[in-house]
Order: sequence, then structure tokens, then C-alpha cells
Amino acid sequence: MSVNTNVLGGNKLRRRASLSDTNLLLIITVIVFVVMYASAVRFLGKGFTKPQMFFNILNENASLLVLSCGMTLVMITGGIDISVGQVTSLVCMSCAVHLVNHNGNVFTSMLIALGIGLAFGAVQGFLVAYLEFQPFIVTLAGLFFAKGLTTIISSDRISVTKDNSPSFAALSKFEVTIPFLGSVNKKGIYIPAYVEIGVIVALVIVILLFCFLRWTKLGRNFYAVGGNNQSANMLGINVKRTKFIAHILCGLCAGIGGYLFFLHASSGSPLHAQGAEMNAIASSIIGGTLLSGGVGNIVGTLFGVLSLATIKNVVASLGLEDAWWTNITVGAMLCIFLLVQSLVLAGRHNKKK
Repeated sequence: MSVNTNVLGGNKLRRRASLSDTNLLLIITVIVFVVMYASAVRFLGKGFTKPQMFFNILNENASLLVLSCGMTLVMITGGIDISVGQVTSLVCMSCAVHLVNHNGNVFTSMLIALGIGLAFGAVQGFLVAYLEFQPFIVTLAGLFFAKGLTTIISSDRISVTKDNSPSFAALSKFEVTIPFLGSVNKKGIYIPAYVEIGVIVALVIVILLFCFLRWTKLGRNFYAVGGNNQSANMLGINVKRTKFIAHILCGLCAGIGGYLFFLHASSGSPLHAQGAEMNAIASSIIGGTLLSGGVGNIVGTLFGVLSLATIKNVVASLGLEDAWWTNITVGAMLCIFLLVQSLVLAGRHNKKK
């Protein structure tokens, strides 16, 4: 009996250490973003000094933020989901066809988006958690399946306008004004700063998922499962159910993120959200989530998305608008973040020994 007690005690200590690592990597991510954005303001000036520039980063990446939050949940449990980009494309196409060709309404299109996300999350989660298939293989199959379905629905771009769906057009154009943060244009006219409705939804999801991971038993179980499956079992945690729920939530985030992308683009296309899954993974890693599982933070993911978007804006501001320069820069930043994470965590764990 004493052996079991010692094992459980050791597991609890390791779990606390993982949470401490999470906070440490969050601090690093926030510092890096602040330094990066401050450097852009100092050396590039102009657009970066305007509050609307920052809000535009959120406007353009609200969908990615939600996808990245779902990805973070799965990665914390030690898994991965590379289907979220194509699920986003499927959501956009399905909702566009529903609104334009079938005279649908905004409410039913939202239900379609949620249904698609939950369906992919449930099927993939069942295969990963209960049949113990590899997450990469399962979600790779999901990626191809979603891509095929999108093309079957329509191989052409379908735009949603106020002529074929006035209610959706009004929702997509809805903006929330940010007081006291506007700017004066060249003609001396004051232009208030704003964020799109998608940003509000994305930030609400960030808050909800942060509270879920921080203050609920199930959320803490995500860390335990990602840290060590066997230890989690010994603590009485249902590992399979936890992984299944993680994929369900990731699928739900893919459905919501897909609809936010649809609101921003106001169209459906097989080419929508290409590479979004890679950007989501990159944002999670930059935000301090480890691929090995057990460490991650939703707030860190928010700053990971902001950092990734800032990198792209800086590259564009330098006149290097070709796609390969952005990819090279993002790849280099990922390597740097992974190196910093490894060195910091290795040094921290060596001190504890």
C-alpha cells in the first residue's frame, strides 16, 4: 500500500511541475510577442503605431484563434488534429450552398457548421481514444475526407451577398466600435477603431477554455493524460474518455472557427483555409504547447496567434511579400521557439534534480 501511495504522490508532483512549466512558457511567449511588436513599432512605425493595425490582426485571425484553441486542447492530451483546415473549408462551402442555393437562414447555417465540427470530432475522437489508432493517421484521413466532400458539394467559389442572404450579409458586416482608440485620417476625419463580431466570439471562447482548463477537474485531467497515460490511470482518470472529449471540443472549435472564417470571407471555396491546420499547430507551439503533451495554455495560444500574424505583417512591411519568405520566417521562428522551450525546460528540470 505504501508503494502505491508513493507512486501517486510522485505523479501529483509531476503534474504540478507540468502546470508550472505551462506558466513559464506562457511568460516567455508573452515577452517575445511584446518585444516583437514593440520592435515593429520602433523600426517600421507607421501602420504598427495605429491601434487599428493591432485590431486588424484579430479581425483577420479570429478563425485561426478558435482553431488553435481546439488544437491546443488535443495537443495537451498528447494528440494532434490536422483535419481542422479542411473542416473549415467544408463548413464554408456547406453554409454558402445552404444560404445561396437552398434559401437557408443564418441560424440553420450555424447549426450546420456546429454539426459538421461535432461529427468530425466525434468520429475521429472515437477512433483515437477507444480504438487506439494514431491521431495523425486518423486526422489525415479526416483531412482527405473533408476535402473530398467540399469538392463534391461544389468545385466553384460561391459568394454570399446581401442579394441572396441579407441577414448573413448584415451579420458579416457587423462591427464593434472600440472607444477612444480611433485615428484621424489625412482629411482630418476621426475614424473609430473596431473589431468584427468574429473577434468577440473568439475571445469569449478563449476565456471559456482558459477557465475550463484552469478550474475544472476535466480540464486538469487533460494535463495529466498528456503528461503520462499510465500515471493518469493510476489516479483514477478515464484516459479514453478524456481523449475523446478533447477531440470533440477540437471538432466543435473547428466548426465555430469555420463559421467565423465564413463570416470574414462571405464565401465558400475548396481553396479556403488551406494550411490553416499548420498555422494552428504553429500558433499552439509558439504559445507554449508541447507536442509531447502535458503542457499548454489557451492564453499562450492567443499570443501565439498574435505572434504568428505579427511575423507575417512584418515580413510584408519589409517588402518581402512572396509566400516563401513568410514560410521561411515562420519556420525559423518555430525552430527558435522549440529550442528556447527545450533549453528552458531542460535547465529547470536539471535544477530540480
